[in-house]
Amino acid sequence: MTIGISTYLIYLAVSIALTIWVARTLHKNGRVFLVDVFHGNEALADSVNHLLVVGFYLINFGYVSLALKLGYVVTTAEQSIEALSVKVGLVLLVLGGMHFFNLFIFSRMRRRSVVRDQPPVGPDAFTPVQQQEA
Repeated sequence: MTIGISTYLIYLAVSIALTIWVARTLHKNGRVFLVDVFHGNEALADSVNHLLVVGFYLINFGYVSLALKLGYVVTTAEQSIEALSVKVGLVLLVLGGMHFFNLFIFSRMRRRSVVRDQPPVGPDAFTPVQQQEA
């Protein structure tokens, strides 16, 4: 096996492992937010959580696949480490971006849920009722 093929295999192994770890963390910890958003409806929260994780996997594995090509020949261990550093670093940035995107979606969903339970406009003054004279 050449050093180039080893570099590809290490990149895939590290990228896939990181993606799975982040997805499991999001799935486990995101459930709490979704149950709150859906007012205790655990079945709906679990369903939405699963769909979000599937989308997360599709986007990240798609990126890992598209970014697989190095564009140059790796002939030394030093070049291999440098290539892995760039590739895994980009995967980490994409994973971080997806993580913050998921947090943004969760916060928007929760905000909508909280706003929906409140009156559209809060009172800002009190108008006394005047009694009419008979």
